[in-house]
Amino acid sequence: MKIGFLGTGAIASAMVTGLSSAGGEAHSILLSPRNAAIAADLAHRFPQVSVASSNQEVVDECTIVVVAVRPQIAQSVLSELRFRAGQSVISLVSGYSLQRVRTLASPASRVTRAVPLPSAAQRRSPTAIHPPDRVTAEIFDSLGTAFAVDSETEFDALCSATATMATYFAFADGVASWLTRQGIPETIARDYIARILSGLAHATAEAPERSFPSLAADHATRGGTNQQVLTSLREHGVFDHLSEALDAVMRRVTASTSIPIDS
Repeated sequence: MKIGFLGTGAIASAMVTGLSSAGGEAHSILLSPRNAAIAADLAHRFPQVSVASSNQEVVDECTIVVVAVRPQIAQSVLSELRFRAGQSVISLVSGYSLQRVRTLASPASRVTRAVPLPSAAQRRSPTAIHPPDRVTAEIFDSLGTAFAVDSETEFDALCSATATMATYFAFADGVASWLTRQGIPETIARDYIARILSGLAHATAEAPERSFPSLAADHATRGGTNQQVLTSLREHGVFDHLSEALDAVMRRVTASTSIPIDS
């Protein structure tokens, strides 16, 4: 299977790194010449990766084409290319609806949307895909776990949830910074909190049958300090504000995918 990439930004680089790392199926990968320095570095690091002379060469040579260009230029880039029937196109372009990509990539018959995360480089990315597609799922399962959904609304919701990543690190920093104010050295505070959160994430992944509320209850002993902090955050409306923030992100995401196809 030969996979081509149009665009070589951070997410495309993470995918190429994950697909090319030891332990996975060896894919032949062809990169577009955009971001020449990044493309050249990837080709230097991985023997199965090469750089094309043009975007059209990527489309001509590959059975699967991953579109990873910025939304601002996606229309102009795709409209200049000649896709073919039977080709698979995977769009990572934020704000471009499935129908819009299908129109631009016609007559390619298999078009999907996906939102991989930087952790694809370590093959640990949860990736939303729409619509369900076997080939696309196999690619992203090799980079972590693919989560296929039937509707674009569901896909937009999963995309919106990724807007919490910066907040996760800000939360971790909030706790670590509190520790430093108690006299704990900064490096120790950071590592201590990172390992607490890593342990919790691992425990969650190892118990998929457990709900988040049930896990929270396990850690919130009645009258204990965990219950005290959780209750305080709830009383201050922290989780209500989080839900409102995600509602706002969802409105923004759905508004962007509603842009007319010919715009």
